[in-house]
Amino acid sequence: MTRMLATASLLALTLAAGTVPAAAQSATPNWPTRPIELIVPWTAGGGVDIVARAMAQAMTGDLGQNVYVTNREGAGGTLGFRALLAAPPDGHVLAAGPATPVTNAPYLVKGVSYDADSFEYICQYFENVFALVVRADSPHATAKDLIAAARAAEHPLTYGSPGVGSIGHLSAENAAAALNMKVQHVPFRGDAAGLPVLLKGDIDFLVPAVSSVRGQSVRVLAVFSDERHPSLPEVPTAKELGVERSLSQGLNGLFAPKGIAAPVKAALERACAAAVKSEPVTKALENTGQVAAYLDSAQFRARILDDYKLKGELIRRLGLESN
Repeated sequence: MTRMLATASLLALTLAAGTVPAAAQSATPNWPTRPIELIVPWTAGGGVDIVARAMAQAMTGDLGQNVYVTNREGAGGTLGFRALLAAPPDGHVLAAGPATPVTNAPYLVKGVSYDADSFEYICQYFENVFALVVRADSPHATAKDLIAAARAAEHPLTYGSPGVGSIGHLSAENAAAALNMKVQHVPFRGDAAGLPVLLKGDIDFLVPAVSSVRGQSVRVLAVFSDERHPSLPEVPTAKELGVERSLSQGLNGLFAPKGIAAPVKAALERACAAAVKSEPVTKALENTGQVAAYLDSAQFRARILDDYKLKGELIRRLGLESN
């Protein structure tokens, strides 16, 4: 009896001290009750997918249930978010990846029945930074050289992006308007398709993700980011060049159906914050050339809503809005 009382007392002290392993703790008595599906609205094997799988691995340990990835690519990421929209708001189905299916697609893709207020925002975990790049032997040694050439050119300078309405396209047009540059857009089906055309010399510059041009024969002239890229500390941001309000870079985070219970949302937010610092996620970000950038739920939501508004203004100005 004495031993039992001592054991009970020790357990009570342990509970009070909060030293129970994370996997044994439950944010709410009835959750999670089964494995958690993480919808990735992009193809398997890419940078978005690799980091999402690392997040799933790290969150599995925190939540005490298996977190697994399901790829539902297609229609610019909207198929995955349509699946999330239809999921019950019980915290067992989430989406992970870029915010563009939420901030861009409602303006660009016919039949999208949601907007930026249709989801819950759990956290942001990394930013996919886009850049202005030229060939390594380009006559434009700096961004200022390119800007001056685009202002003075008789014919617009040509540039490539991952497609109409992409972050690369909108970032370039926003910068061109702010800096009085004469440019002509040449859309491609992703960064990989545009890079050979740039290297051949058939376009003047490209606006890809930084991660897409690592190790290539290109010169990065500027980054579309709030801060300089850690792997390119000498490269200025668009804001430094005079673009007062740059578009947000690729914002990648966790999304949930609207109406998820507050305790479940808080538990997911805590798990996300811990996962960003974990070894699997740190390695995945390093291997894919991405930048860790954690934002909590409120910060992520505010940033999404601001980006959604700015994207809408720019898409309408460019005449790209779907009818």
